[in-house]
Amino acid sequence: MKVLALEDNKELAKSIHDFLSMAGYVCEMAETIAEAKEKLLSFSYDCILLDIMLPDGNGLDVLRFIKAEKISSGVLIISAKEALDDKIEGLEEGADDYLTKPFHLSELHARIRAIYRRKSLDGNNDKLVTFNEISLNTDTFEAFINNNLLDITRKEFDLLMYFMVNKNRVLSRQAIAAHLWGDYTDNLANLDFVYQHVKNLRKKISLVNGTDYIDTVYGLGYRFKSNTPEA
Repeated sequence: MKVLALEDNKELAKSIHDFLSMAGYVCEMAETIAEAKEKLLSFSYDCILLDIMLPDGNGLDVLRFIKAEKISSGVLIISAKEALDDKIEGLEEGADDYLTKPFHLSELHARIRAIYRRKSLDGNNDKLVTFNEISLNTDTFEAFINNNLLDITRKEFDLLMYFMVNKNRVLSRQAIAAHLWGDYTDNLANLDFVYQHVKNLRKKISLVNGTDYIDTVYGLGYRFKSNTPEA
């Protein structure tokens, strides 16, 4: 999962970044509204953590920007205890949830996961994400093919999840790289590591007699087909 955290408190921002990174997330940071808008126009995120009080204005302006630009990311507002009006306005403007400072990072993690399930997994609050013979456990990060445990890395799990929640959509190598490794990949001239990860994932699925739903769309990227390939 890819998260953008808009937070100007450097100590809190570092804590959020380190905690979510250790949990296996791609976590990018922004300190100002201007920086957040620039990132939102350039990259896609599963969830946005939105502080209200920022050096260059009110974080709710970012929420209105997200709405105007039709950005589909989930939004979690982070606010001070006394900011009740901002919480209410934020929820009315389309935010998915709010969290009051100070908070435990474990609660932040739980809220992010809940938002992701509602927004990206068709409202499914269960920890299992399934498609035909494939089953993904979003709590343990285990993948199963016909109930056989798939021997994959965390990145390969995230890649398979990314494919499954974007069935039938062509995903470019750039989009896959940015989603799984962060915005620094935007400046890389060579994205062969994406090809290698896709190749490894397909090989491991075939080893347990799983169906290969991943199509290579030459010159564009990859597509996870929801129909069974013809023999």
